[in-house]
Amino acid sequence: MLKKTVMREYWRVQQSQTLISMAFWVTTLTLLTWPYVKWRFDPNTDILGISMTYWGLASIGLFVIFCVLMIGYLYDVIFSLWRAHQSVIQERNPYTTYMLNGPVGAVLAQTNEILKRLSDDEDIKNHTDFVDRWLEWSGHQELWKRTMEGFTEVMGDENPVMLHVHENNDD
Repeated sequence: MLKKTVMREYWRVQQSQTLISMAFWVTTLTLLTWPYVKWRFDPNTDILGISMTYWGLASIGLFVIFCVLMIGYLYDVIFSLWRAHQSVIQERNPYTTYMLNGPVGAVLAQTNEILKRLSDDEDIKNHTDFVDRWLEWSGHQELWKRTMEGFTEVMGDENPVMLHVHENNDD
């Protein structure tokens, strides 16, 4: 329970990071730029009852926000750099290439077993044998061991039954 609460709060901090970063960017760049441009804004002049100093600071802040959003737009829409980034993430993620996570493996094992029992076709039997070997290998991986521990913890079942996962998968 404590672990989940800490992780939820950590996630919330990450979600607010974008807004906090934007505020820091605007504040920092505005205050760094202000000494170079303050001579253009007469502090004794008011527009709508607001000193020109505040108008100057606000205009610099809005310009910084505009620049950050424009860079984001160029990155996303014009250059489409995020697409290449997502492709690299997919290529390097073993769970999108050859590894199976526990829940997907459980469904695949059930489907494979049903297909094996219902078909007399030799090609399908070869395919189901391959899937059996894949599931057997996956059953030896550390993620599947954690999945079994998670099922035991969450479901309260001391001995959950999953095909291709055996008690001696400690090697």
